[in-house]
Amino acid sequence: MSNELLEALHLLKSKQWVDLTHTFGPHSPHFFMFEDAKFETLFSHDDGFFAQQFTFPGQYGTHIDPPVHFVRDTRFLDELELKELVLPLIVIDKSQEATSNHDFTLSVQDILEFEAQHGQIEEGTFVALRTDWSKRWPDKEAFNNKDVDGHNHLPGWGLEALQFLFKERKVSAIGHETFDTDSATDFRQSGKLDGEYFVLDQDTYQIELMTNLDKLPPKGAIIFNIVPKPEKASGFPVRSFAILP
Repeated sequence: MSNELLEALHLLKSKQWVDLTHTFGPHSPHFFMFEDAKFETLFSHDDGFFAQQFTFPGQYGTHIDPPVHFVRDTRFLDELELKELVLPLIVIDKSQEATSNHDFTLSVQDILEFEAQHGQIEEGTFVALRTDWSKRWPDKEAFNNKDVDGHNHLPGWGLEALQFLFKERKVSAIGHETFDTDSATDFRQSGKLDGEYFVLDQDTYQIELMTNLDKLPPKGAIIFNIVPKPEKASGFPVRSFAILP
């Protein structure tokens, strides 16, 4: 017995699958205003079964931010549609730039240079910014990358670049390897996460703390963002993965 869906599944399973999700625990890097996660054993096999209790903020490990995370009166996590969570994937590689300049901030010119090499970014895509910052995981000190004055130095998206992607290219969602959308230098200058607010104000979501973007092509892959469905949630750890063409 066969049908189009089963044939499509067989095709997908014949391809290479890449996990874009960090394994996280109580000692993993996280946003500085959050406490470490707590994993507690409630029952062991000596009790007849193994069960645990997990305590962590919604924005912990590789996670998804729905619109309500920053924007009042917008959609919660459980209101995202299933088809929104599966999208064609674009990967903009700025790993070399981020290695030489920890304050690297993606510009519109960077996007145009990407398009000159790979073609215009298509409407309805998920665009991920590769910086290879995920290779610092799970070292908190390396991931936070603070200077002697306690300031973080992390790469990120520039606001104008995000505006270009959503307004001109009409992309659907974005993702990155760091804690925040904005580069640390942009945050220090404005005192706000303007890029993150802008993205979520487009009534969409983003994925933060992604990994393994170095294993993906610039175009052609598909991203799946699989997540639980807690009621009225502002975010939650996600299992993101890509299927390569």
